[in-house]
Amino acid sequence: MSLNLYNTLTRSKQEFIPLEPDNIRMYVCGPTVYDYAHIGNARPVIVFDVLFRLLRHLYGEDKVTYVRNITDVDDKINARAAKEGVSIQDLTKRTTKQFHEDIKALGVLEPSIEPRATQHIEGMIEMTKTLIEKGHAYEAQGHVLFDVASDKNYGGLSNRSTDEMMAGARVEIADYKKNPMDFVLWKPSNDKEPGWDSPWGTGRPGWHLECSVMSKKYLGETFDIHGGGLDLIFPHHENEIAQSTCTHENEVMANYWMHNGYLQVEGEKMSKSLGNFITINELLKEWPGEVVRLTMLMTHYRKPIDWTVKTLTAAQKTLDHWYELTSDVESGCILCADVLGALEDDLNTPKAISALHELRREAAKGEQGAAGCLKACAQFMGLLNHSTSDWRGLSSSSRVVDEAAVQNLIDARIKARGGKEWGEADRIRDELVGMGIVLKDGKDPQTGDMVTTWEVRR
Repeated sequence: MSLNLYNTLTRSKQEFIPLEPDNIRMYVCGPTVYDYAHIGNARPVIVFDVLFRLLRHLYGEDKVTYVRNITDVDDKINARAAKEGVSIQDLTKRTTKQFHEDIKALGVLEPSIEPRATQHIEGMIEMTKTLIEKGHAYEAQGHVLFDVASDKNYGGLSNRSTDEMMAGARVEIADYKKNPMDFVLWKPSNDKEPGWDSPWGTGRPGWHLECSVMSKKYLGETFDIHGGGLDLIFPHHENEIAQSTCTHENEVMANYWMHNGYLQVEGEKMSKSLGNFITINELLKEWPGEVVRLTMLMTHYRKPIDWTVKTLTAAQKTLDHWYELTSDVESGCILCADVLGALEDDLNTPKAISALHELRREAAKGEQGAAGCLKACAQFMGLLNHSTSDWRGLSSSSRVVDEAAVQNLIDARIKARGGKEWGEADRIRDELVGMGIVLKDGKDPQTGDMVTTWEVRR
């Protein structure tokens, strides 16, 4: 069976035909390193790790180049460093290290190349100069902006009207822009902001520019696959395409554009105000990394995923059973055709997991070779990488919750809210979140009093 992938650019599932069969090239947008990565950030990391594994299997490990960048220059980074009273370098170094530790626990392979934006400033300046020379950018009040009207193909990836694009981009209205849709390639820096010398004065790049420059350096002007979250289609990926194609005078930047769907928690959008904002680091204190990984893979990557305790629990029980069945077998079996076929069908991981369940049933009946194939196929998907004894320890290390202590904190929070002590109420809520407790506020239908229910995020 051939590999078929859904291409956002054509809005259809297509057979994957690489530019060069012995040189497969993939770029995926990585994190902006100013804080702990949240579980929404974990989804593309896991999804494209599975694709990386599959491509290496199909074409050869030495034939695939996977680039995932680190954004270490950004206004969010500047603001966080100032808030914490630390240097930008110290902040980005610390958060990058934490990101690496967290995703390693999720069983992801290291990308072939992991460039940092600050290592490619010269290339960004050169691309900006080229865009100006070719009439696609202009300087205004120390800024350099991309002239959207100069690109006849702008909007092709997102397939949005101008009004929709303006709303989606949260366009900054500035009197130095020719068009409100024009976006920043380069902007001036003050003494407190990171800055580099350029023909337009001391400044720093816009967010979109780095990916155009780094993908070109490591993968070429046109490459095979560009991936990221659904939220990046516009404006980030749309602007990348504009920059790259106008610089290199190509029709396309990448032949296949892949995007994973959104993530919500217990049916609600994840946000700090709702108390359901979960970082990978927090989650790993409560669940083994393989539980998180399997939970992600139980939903097809293009569909929205509802992150629930129920699903996490189911994933853990599944892994418990798989580990017990494969405790005394070696991997090395040829990959099951059903598992491989499912993955070749646009990374249909739920179907692949169903095939693993069938192998589990066969192994439970004692069918020869089934346990070995289960282990080999699961490991191919980044699972069953511990010894069974180690897994038992990881799986059984659940935290015991002191229910009385939780209720005391909830009562104190209700009292604080009643007294309009909002800061104290938020502090208590954050303490409960840190304990792995999810709160749900409501009103008693009989009395109208505030009622808070809770559950353990396990």
